[in-house]
Amino acid sequence: MQFTRTLVAACLVALLGAASALAQTFPNRPIRLVVPFPPGTASDFLGRTIGAALTDRYKVQVVVDNRPGAGGLVGTPLVLSATPDGHTIGLFGNPYLTSPMLQKKPPYDPFKDGAPIVQVAGISNIVGATLQLPVKTLQEFITYARARPGELNYASVGVGSIAHFGAEIVARAANLKTVHVPFKIIADGWSDLFSGRVHFFVFAAPAAMPMVRDNRVRALAVTSPNRLSALPDVPTVAQAGLPAAEHVAWFGIFGPAGMPKPLVAKLAADITAIVRDPQTRQRFENQGADPITNSSPEAFTKLLRAENARFAKLIKEAGLELQ
Repeated sequence: MQFTRTLVAACLVALLGAASALAQTFPNRPIRLVVPFPPGTASDFLGRTIGAALTDRYKVQVVVDNRPGAGGLVGTPLVLSATPDGHTIGLFGNPYLTSPMLQKKPPYDPFKDGAPIVQVAGISNIVGATLQLPVKTLQEFITYARARPGELNYASVGVGSIAHFGAEIVARAANLKTVHVPFKIIADGWSDLFSGRVHFFVFAAPAAMPMVRDNRVRALAVTSPNRLSALPDVPTVAQAGLPAAEHVAWFGIFGPAGMPKPLVAKLAADITAIVRDPQTRQRFENQGADPITNSSPEAFTKLLRAENARFAKLIKEAGLELQ
């Protein structure tokens, strides 16, 4: 019995030593940063910002790999099934939780198959409309949409995406009946919004900001508790009379389950240092993103648990069909 205990203890010490050594030698080759949404989305903006800074910090190439499709279900499993050595990570948002919830046979379990590393940003959605609609405020839009139940549609980049759930939150808060139009490529969604074939959107601020600034669509409100410094004239949904529509999307870095704790801690510390850098913070804020500078693997996991319960309730109440 004593021999067995000694052997187990020795094995644990060896494993801890190996995990610590891995963290110390990481990275030893290029890092793949998977973004499961197309260029032009908030995930892409954040992924490229973090990826470029990690390249400078680690002196190895961090390759941003866009793998869009199925509300994140194409790209996310590439990270969760990777070797847990830190050389394949992902920049994920709310769809990490919501997309599998909408599947009859979920392709992964977000808490068993993934390793939350650190949250990097919280992002407001912008509630906006095509210029073809005769509305200039959120309340005018609500009045217009209520008079046309089932006639107005909204764009997203897939079932389970932030745009999908954001629009559902707004529609439920305003008691609207609308139609979801998912696009594989965000550029196609913008094209239909410009022409008026699609009527409104609830997109993450970094994705919508360029089009709002160019006056190609009209911003009606932001879903965060406070106005965005980048759009000071656009009211919050609470200020516009729809406080129940308030919500903020989260984004963070994930790896596959089984990553050694020292490696997770190293990545979390290094990425947090990047987010705290004044240049990164300014870039985030200019695009409507709120940099999160006090996250940790434990705090991020706690947030995910709470968000998982919130989204499960929303899916049930909204009667969203499983795919």
